[in-house]
Amino acid sequence: MESTQESAKRRRARNELVMGYADLPMRRFFALDHDAYEDGVLPKTTKELLGLVASTVLRCDDCIHYHVAEAISAGATAEEIAETLGIALVIGGSIAIPHVRRAFEILHAIEESG
Repeated sequence: MESTQESAKRRRARNELVMGYADLPMRRFFALDHDAYEDGVLPKTTKELLGLVASTVLRCDDCIHYHVAEAISAGATAEEIAETLGIALVIGGSIAIPHVRRAFEILHAIEESG
């Protein structure tokens, strides 16, 4: 499994590639996506957990990896992530099970790496 550091490095490299081609609307969308997860009325931790639910239901493994790591970085506990994944499972149904497994695998790897 790809480490969180490897995933972040790959994501940064791909974002740099995209920005090399991006027009103004695409640049604005990327900025909006970044800014949406910053602290506001809802704290960043809550927003990352919401992103994790959406990513799990939409079955985006790259997004799941990102939101698990960001949620932990923002202060989410393993218990909060587990409860969040339970909500994702209820919403997404059985088709989300492999992605819930993946999220727990990522959570475990991050916890093991300290």
